Amino acid sequence: MKNRTEDSAFFWSIAAEFLNNYLPDVRRASGNTVESYRNCLNRYVDYLESEKGAKRKNISFKMLDRENIKGYMSWMHKTAQLAPKTCNLRLTALHSLLEYASQECTDITPVCISSGTIKGVRLTQAPIEFFEREAMSALMATPDIRKKLERRNQMLLVFLYDTAARVSEALNVRLCDLHIDASIPHVTFFGKGRKYRNVPLMDSTMAHLRRYLREFHRYERESTGAPLFYAMTHGEAHRLSIDTPEKMIKRYAKELSDTCLSMPGNVHCHMIRKTRAMHLYQEGVPLPHIQQLLGHEVLSTTSGFYAFATLEALSKSLEKANPSDMSKLWKDKEYSERLYRL
Repeated sequence: MKNRTEDSAFFWSIAAEFLNNYLPDVRRASGNTVESYRNCLNRYVDYLESEKGAKRKNISFKMLDRENIKGYMSWMHKTAQLAPKTCNLRLTALHSLLEYASQECTDITPVCISSGTIKGVRLTQAPIEFFEREAMSALMATPDIRKKLERRNQMLLVFLYDTAARVSEALNVRLCDLHIDASIPHVTFFGKGRKYRNVPLMDSTMAHLRRYLREFHRYERESTGAPLFYAMTHGEAHRLSIDTPEKMIKRYAKELSDTCLSMPGNVHCHMIRKTRAMHLYQEGVPLPHIQQLLGHEVLSTTSGFYAFATLEALSKSLEKANPSDMSKLWKDKEYSERLYRL
């Protein structure tokens, strides 16, 4: 009987079943996760074709062996110069596919075991990227609210900051996800891991939101599934793409680069989420509350990002630890004797 490791038809059949059935139906992975894995596996196929000269119709699980995947990791890191997180995500997708295939056919088990020992790229913890308060305030004030689209953009910035939502979560909010007449006004997000979470809306945000709804959703009922943030194309409203807020925030940051010295050079929308969490942390909000706001499944994820001494906090701590007037100490005879003693 032919070994399934070298069977290309088996590879394509198992890979399709893994992506189209196992991940969404058994693992209950979100659509974003499935598409991320699909992209990762397709990139490996592209690598085998362009760098190894393999024909797509001949690709089999034999080509997911240890040597090929080691070479792929090296190529991603050194030649393609991809970020470590990207390299590790693609490796995870390959490992997951091999584990699934080995459960379906024991022929794949040796390949799975040998390739499973390959480790990901070691990550270095970079300083958290967030906006200082001055920069965040300047960013929110930048939209020219004399223009309708700019008023929408300002509302989006306010909404992202107040809720600390991921950009994709904010853009997926529908009118029926808003509960503005509840005793505590809040919004329901459908986040990572197919999990819902409710986030309260502050009074200042509610004032902006009510004005926005009157202007942009005059003819909509709050029970509808219309997107909260939308663009019009050929007279039809459609949900904003991820590119829209990303381009928007980069444009505003560029406008502020000469007047706001604390504005970071390379900005992106996810920094708003981190900024909100950091500001709450600096104000003494307990980490479990920040965890709930962010939708992190475990507290260690939150504390790993935010539970460290910021420059400002460190400076204040050092000031408290040091005597207020060091000059008096040098003149103190007893202190001097203690200092200069063998």
